[in-house]
Amino acid sequence: MALNDKDFNFLEAVLVKNTEICKKCKNIVVGKGDINAKILFVGEAPGAKEDEQGFPFVGAAGKNLDKLLNNVGLSLKDVYIANILKCRPPENRNPLPDEIRAHTPWLVKQIKDMRPNVVCSLGNYATKFFLADGVVENMKKQVGITSVHGKVKNMEFHGVKIRLIPLFHPAAIIYNQKLKPLWEEDMEIVKKEIEKV
Repeated sequence: MALNDKDFNFLEAVLVKNTEICKKCKNIVVGKGDINAKILFVGEAPGAKEDEQGFPFVGAAGKNLDKLLNNVGLSLKDVYIANILKCRPPENRNPLPDEIRAHTPWLVKQIKDMRPNVVCSLGNYATKFFLADGVVENMKKQVGITSVHGKVKNMEFHGVKIRLIPLFHPAAIIYNQKLKPLWEEDMEIVKKEIEKV
């Protein structure tokens, strides 16, 4: 069962109450794509364009993600895209531990409702978040994206069995073109995992 209006209103109220960033943002950014998809992409937090439009990955990184998905025959019809944080941190700074704690229940609810088979963590922050089972204090103990990108990890996240596939963040590929071949190799792994669903 997907998030309904009642859930959205409740979570919106909780987020606005519990995190300063949500009081200052224009939109709470829930997600986009097919809520019934078996593959979920999760980034760190919305940026300026996402805050403006109310959808994740609509700026330069989003356009790059769309292009990279298309290269392996995937689109928004095949995936769902969300972030850990549902509100934009000022100046796109890193999320604060209290912000992650406050927003984690919403992402956990999305995952429990959606029950994806495959979760692709986009970038270092999201990867460490999943490897730490969403426990902020354990994120620093996790290995970085360079060590684990493209490596499938069968795991449980808050009681939901998933196959985690860490990927470089689409924004990182814009700034470092040397990562593009690695992303393409990793996406072939993603595609093979989806075919098993």
